[in-house]
Amino acid sequence: MSALKTLFKQTFIYGLATVLPRMLSFLLVRLHTDKSVLKTVADYGDVSLIFSYFVLFNVILAYGMETAFFRFFNKDEDKDKVIGTSAISLIISSILFFFLAFAFQYHIANLIDIKVEYINLVIWILLLDALVIIPFAWLRANAKPMKYAVIKILNVVINLGLNLFFLLWLKELASESSVFAAIYKPDFEINYIFIANLIASAITLLLMLPFYFKIKYTFNKKLWQEMMRYAFPVLIAGVAFSVNETFDRILLDKLLPESIAKTEIGMYSACYKLALFMTLFATAYRLGIEPFFFSHAKTKNPQKNYATILEYFVIFGSVILLTVIVFADVLKIIFIGNEAYWEAMWIVPIILLANFCLGIYHNLSVWYKITDKTKYGAYISVFGAILTLALNFWLIPILSYKGSAIATLTAYACMMIASYYFGRKYYPIPYNIKKITVYLLVSILFSALCFYRFRGNYFIGIAAIIVFLGLVFQLEKKELKRIFINK
Repeated sequence: MSALKTLFKQTFIYGLATVLPRMLSFLLVRLHTDKSVLKTVADYGDVSLIFSYFVLFNVILAYGMETAFFRFFNKDEDKDKVIGTSAISLIISSILFFFLAFAFQYHIANLIDIKVEYINLVIWILLLDALVIIPFAWLRANAKPMKYAVIKILNVVINLGLNLFFLLWLKELASESSVFAAIYKPDFEINYIFIANLIASAITLLLMLPFYFKIKYTFNKKLWQEMMRYAFPVLIAGVAFSVNETFDRILLDKLLPESIAKTEIGMYSACYKLALFMTLFATAYRLGIEPFFFSHAKTKNPQKNYATILEYFVIFGSVILLTVIVFADVLKIIFIGNEAYWEAMWIVPIILLANFCLGIYHNLSVWYKITDKTKYGAYISVFGAILTLALNFWLIPILSYKGSAIATLTAYACMMIASYYFGRKYYPIPYNIKKITVYLLVSILFSALCFYRFRGNYFIGIAAIIVFLGLVFQLEKKELKRIFINK
């Protein structure tokens, strides 16, 4: 059980590194949706659309090298060679992208219908973010979660602070001081959002620069080719994942009438953020377990630990699902104060459940990462992306953003089932399917009743949470004692 205790400890710290920054950035939703900042829902739709492209290009610029780094760092005895090769690879590819993107910036702007001034800022941010991929991966691989957490949190604190400065205070300061008047530009709010992001990314890279001064710059061509063979399916899976995660905004922009597209995207994106609580949990868990999967692959009976990890993920995820749905209308007031966005609240349970299925899928994905069958991860993700695209093309003209939410849930649920099916064949893990199914079905049933039948009745909602926690305690009390009391 000591391995599980280590996992829980690291997951908690990585959780802080993920949850606190995301929670701070979540406050930006409240800021950006305020009528005094971005004047219309359509303006927020513009910002959301740009960040959708961000996700896609971040994946492309990482091209699976982070996961390959973990695999070969634990596999290869010459760790300096792995570090140097992966770092040099990402430095060269990032700089190459930077110059190509600037050379074709006007073509890119015309192609995706985004102002070239935004494109310039985005290119710089993508470059800076790509250059910290391996340094952050090195911190995780060397079990330095505290440093990882501090830098990640600082990044978002700076970003949040600069957003507040540029969007709330600069205009007032400009009227009082010529220094600030030189900085301030009217109707420049969207630019300021990305300038804040750029400065935060630059400071993060500065903090990570010591990594680049102490590593050995040895590039091994054979190792790089092996890493790329391993990373390529991860890249394909990542691109497919970005399609599943954010391409719906792009399709909403293309498939809906121009007069309403940005407004629909704005409402959808704001309410989608309420599923962030599930995303935060799933991401923190993944950050903790990915190094754990590789480092414990050769221990005695690792499958048993993997099975326990999934079971507890489902328990915690079920509690988050039910709790967020019970208090969804409270959360919307706190985080999305502008009523103009609330029309899209219908999607919240759908997106929460979709991200829950995605989290389960990531836990199930251990089998193809451990067995070096990453191509199956690519196959499953591509299958999910094709399903997402097909359903969005079909449903958006009929249901608008509701169709996108349904497509996301369907894709992630099918990916989860497919991963479990193939995992049983290539790397059997003794998951307690009966217990996991009970937790899933009960939490989904309670959530559906609380949102669609007893919405706003907090007596029934809180009672449902208590009943579910009681069920968990009855089924898990022996195992909990073994883990936390070490008996």
